Amino acid sequence: MKQQVILVGVDGSAESLNAVDWATEHAKRNHGTVHILCTYALASYSAAALDGGYAVLDDEALQQGAQGAVDEAVARVKAQDVKVTGSTEPGDAAGVMVQMSEEVDLIVVGSRGGGGFADRLLGTVSSALPAHSKCPVVVVPRHTSGSPFTPVERIVVGVDGSEMASQALRAAVDEAELWGAELTAVAAVPIATGTGMLAWLPAAVDREAVTKDTLEGLTAAVEQAVGQREVKVARHVLDGSPAALLTEFSTAVDLVVVGNRGRGGFQGLLLGSTSQTVLSHSTCPVMVVPSRRREEPEPLVAWERR
Repeated sequence: MKQQVILVGVDGSAESLNAVDWATEHAKRNHGTVHILCTYALASYSAAALDGGYAVLDDEALQQGAQGAVDEAVARVKAQDVKVTGSTEPGDAAGVMVQMSEEVDLIVVGSRGGGGFADRLLGTVSSALPAHSKCPVVVVPRHTSGSPFTPVERIVVGVDGSEMASQALRAAVDEAELWGAELTAVAAVPIATGTGMLAWLPAAVDREAVTKDTLEGLTAAVEQAVGQREVKVARHVLDGSPAALLTEFSTAVDLVVVGNRGRGGFQGLLLGSTSQTVLSHSTCPVMVVPSRRREEPEPLVAWERR
């Protein structure tokens, strides 16, 4: 069996070290390897703005700072007797990690880093890493109260019948098996509120029939994802928006699993509204699972000035 490699982005903040701890616990359970990464960027334009000319800045100090963050995290993982490597890379954090996502099995980052590494990932360009990553991304929020994030004992996954939700469901089953956790699959049917995707349905719609059909579809999806594995999955069809339901569940579980749009191009710059909302408001770690990558890239469109 191929040894799993978990990539963790650090910047020296407490939030990124929380991500290191989460990844370490994950690696313990499947004898995986943790790779610590810190990126740094050389903003040479700032020197040009100061003296009116172009000055080449020595990036040694930046690289040393990045190396210090990596060394601290590596020592933290080694103390738990987990195999670990580390590196620094010049460039934009999200861009570097998206590129590396082709070669690793899981990426873990911290959030709410006070303007640091994770905020760059989850800010304006935010969606770059979760939306474009070729492997699942776990975002670990700041722990403020309640039970610790590990060990993961309860997992919830959102399912809506789409292919990306099916990928998320399969990933959630894998995580439940790995951690020995209880798994709950939730399908949202926002009929009672009269809003959302089903708002166009006539008022006389048979809510019980819709709920029954949704539960049947959810059951079929769960059975397909579980296969022959001994993983029990609770199934619930609930009123409300998917984002609101999953965010509420995050207060009582240890991991929320969602799928992303993963379409690439302009649409790929943005996560789906559900994924983005859950990432912003979840009180527990969130795993964003990419949809199946395309077999062939879309043809480029030749643009000309008018």
